[in-house]
Amino acid sequence: MSTAVSPLAAAQSGGSTAFNAQQYVAQIIASEQGPEQLMQQQVSTLSTQATALGNISTQLTALQGSVFTLDDFQGALAAKLASSSDSTVATATADSSAATGSHTLTVSNLATTSSAYSNTLADGNTAFATGSFQIQVGGGTATTITVDGTNDTLTGLANTINGDTLGVTASVVTDANGARLDLVSNTSGAPGDITLSNNTTGLTLTKAVTGQNAAFTLDGVSLASTSNAATGILQGVTIDLQGASGSPVTISVSPDTTQATGAIQSFVSAYNAVIQSLNTQFAYDPNTQSTGPLGSDGTIMQLQQQLLGDAAFAISGNAGDTNLASIGVNMNEDGTLTVDSSALNASMASNYNAVLNLFQQVTPAGFGQNFDNDLLTLTDPTQGPLAVDQQGITQTTAGLNQQIADFQTQLDAQQQELLQQYSQVAVTLQEMPTMISQVQSQLASV
Repeated sequence: MSTAVSPLAAAQSGGSTAFNAQQYVAQIIASEQGPEQLMQQQVSTLSTQATALGNISTQLTALQGSVFTLDDFQGALAAKLASSSDSTVATATADSSAATGSHTLTVSNLATTSSAYSNTLADGNTAFATGSFQIQVGGGTATTITVDGTNDTLTGLANTINGDTLGVTASVVTDANGARLDLVSNTSGAPGDITLSNNTTGLTLTKAVTGQNAAFTLDGVSLASTSNAATGILQGVTIDLQGASGSPVTISVSPDTTQATGAIQSFVSAYNAVIQSLNTQFAYDPNTQSTGPLGSDGTIMQLQQQLLGDAAFAISGNAGDTNLASIGVNMNEDGTLTVDSSALNASMASNYNAVLNLFQQVTPAGFGQNFDNDLLTLTDPTQGPLAVDQQGITQTTAGLNQQIADFQTQLDAQQQELLQQYSQVAVTLQEMPTMISQVQSQLASV
């Protein structure tokens, strides 16, 4: 890199060395940019801090969601699992409103869906004698179907039936013997039973299946269902009947420990993500001899202590399940949590209600409600400590950027002024050899 020559040096050299005004001014301006560079470094540091705060805020929001799942009365911890001792007779599903317990089921017969069919014709477009017949579904009003020259084929008749809201679906089925009209009720059980009467057409209509309700007993109570999916009989439980039973079948409803375990593990993962991010801020790096960008931020220190306190929260009594450690979720030296699956499974098996109460106790607040209340404050988008911290960084950054812009404006103006001055100097220096020569000539002549 060439070095700018001062006007004095250029003059002393007798003009043998050219004076670069732009380079000389650039050096002057560069020497005065120290304050601006310092402010730019501060902006860069603030940007790094804002990014770190944003990441922690995102992790806190994820943690809040996982805590809400633990605290949700209809969430994963309230989920129920229904099972049957004989899946060939019945299967079952349950939602969170179902009560745990066992029930005895005996199935006499399944619900059936009524159907009927016609005699066989050559194909779906073969005409037959016109006339009419009536279709009645369950206890409803009989509807007269008129067959004339517009619909005197199986295809035409099926379109006519399907075009009315009769509660019956008509199809043309074809096999090696020819085509037939197939009628199937849209409703299972006795309410959907099809009755065909007063047939004066060229078709023979025969009832294939009579619609009947499922008949079964549950805990000794005789019951009926129009569908084989028996809902509303047990709150929160749907029993899907599969076949008649020669002996009683047991339907059991129990807590879905798989969902509960998954929710607890998800909470632990979300919690550890936040704690590890906070730990990183305070970790000392011997190479850079510094901590993380937020290592000196008091708000982050308070957040760490708040979360550690929430994780160590305990209730009293509750059959001994008073805190996370009592159900197999242990705190490590760095503040993170580890799940002892064997201990957690044992706690759920021995007293699931105590585990549930640990997280969802209302009065006084249990683990979930206490943690959720704190997170609501911590994640408040305007008044939360992280939000306030972020707002402070944003305001400080905006102020510094304005100062940088103002400082740069002053430098630009100073640079222009100096360029004008030293450009004139450069011109003068270029003219000096000629002027000196002229003076010397004049002196010599004298």
